[in-house]
Amino acid sequence: MNWLTRAISLKEKIKKVLRKRPSKEDIANSDWTSCCKGPILKKELENNLWVCNLCGKHHRISCKQRFDIIFGKNSYQVLESPIPTEDPLNWVDTKSYKERLKIARKKTNQNCAVMIAKGKINGIDVTAGAINFEFIGGSVGAAEGEAIIYGVQHAIDNQTPYLFFPCGGGQRMFESPIALANMTRTTLAINELKNNNLPYIVCFTDPTAGGITASFAMLGDIHLSEPGANIIFAGRRVIESTVKEELPSDFQTAEFVEKHGFVDRVVKRKDIKKEVGKLLSILLRKNSDIHLENLNETSESNIQTREAS
Repeated sequence: MNWLTRAISLKEKIKKVLRKRPSKEDIANSDWTSCCKGPILKKELENNLWVCNLCGKHHRISCKQRFDIIFGKNSYQVLESPIPTEDPLNWVDTKSYKERLKIARKKTNQNCAVMIAKGKINGIDVTAGAINFEFIGGSVGAAEGEAIIYGVQHAIDNQTPYLFFPCGGGQRMFESPIALANMTRTTLAINELKNNNLPYIVCFTDPTAGGITASFAMLGDIHLSEPGANIIFAGRRVIESTVKEELPSDFQTAEFVEKHGFVDRVVKRKDIKKEVGKLLSILLRKNSDIHLENLNETSESNIQTREAS
């Protein structure tokens, strides 16, 4: 067998191997996923709230999976948020933006990356929002901005705390300045929430980056985070090339950010509901105590006035 025959034979063998490789869809529909020690059954991971028993990695989860953990299965109501005009810029690169949206919706069963729900935590009515990374990397466009603002308005109208689980790579490039405008819009919405003296609790999940970090995600009254979550504005390589220094190995992790004061506490997924419930009980009790104190002062003043007259 000469070299040419061997090369053709090798080429055919490579083709056979490549044909046998599973597609992304096959992997997504498989009963298995991978973690620190290799393949792991998705069912085992799900039973542990999608956290690896061995390394403690908190795997990414969908919005509904997040609400199931926080409120309990079938114990919350998903709120339908407005969907603005799709693809306002008629964006096309390797495929059209409309096609990307169609694929993302089929994959996640969501209209946009953000989902808003209402439920109870420890008997307290809560409005909650979450971002699904599987929907175009959790990026924020016009629809996502509308959903976040809708959640704020619902919290104000119903006088509930607002709990949010940010995730994603920032503003959606397919909507360009329209996506960027939602950094300002969501910031103004959170300010309005605070003007109404309603608690805003943020729980960072992996990864939270770019324009999400630079707007509504960093405005919480209290910041929690899941262990190991990357909390980023600019990427590590960009910062290293700017400051001309090698950064610590844990740079931009939740634990690093907590150490430097931007996160109040790193909390395991299984403990988040308990932690949030405790915080809300304290915050809302404090508000009610202040209200009661004001009522007592008013009553005493009225009594004194009546006695004087």
